[in-house]
Amino acid sequence: MINKVLWSVVIAGVLAQLIKILIFKFKHKQRFHINDLIVTGSMPSAHSALVTSLVISIYLTEGLTTIFLLAAAFAVVVIRDAFGVRRTAGEEGKIIDKIIRSSKLKIKTFHYSLGHTPAEVTVGIIIGIAASILVYFL
Repeated sequence: MINKVLWSVVIAGVLAQLIKILIFKFKHKQRFHINDLIVTGSMPSAHSALVTSLVISIYLTEGLTTIFLLAAAFAVVVIRDAFGVRRTAGEEGKIIDKIIRSSKLKIKTFHYSLGHTPAEVTVGIIIGIAASILVYFL
């Protein structure tokens, strides 16, 4: 049983990250770089895919148990963070970066990590559900 849970989580996370890389590379016409494997933000949300697959696969294998409820609570926190806190921090980072560039000060701009839009989170959730169902029934 643990293998199905593990496989669905791995497949959902990797699939979401690969889709994210392909969309980004196609959109920006860039070559693949090893750092692309850990890129954050953008379509789809790999975090949402991963935690959703964890919740769904635990439900499919264990039913409505305490571990399912713990996983669901964890997923709510992660998903809320993806399009709430991280998104807001990323938007603020972009604004600070613009202010620094327009002021022409000799201040090094910093890297900021964007969170996700609700659409990016929704697609991640769909990937997580699909991966869990696929692994469970195969």
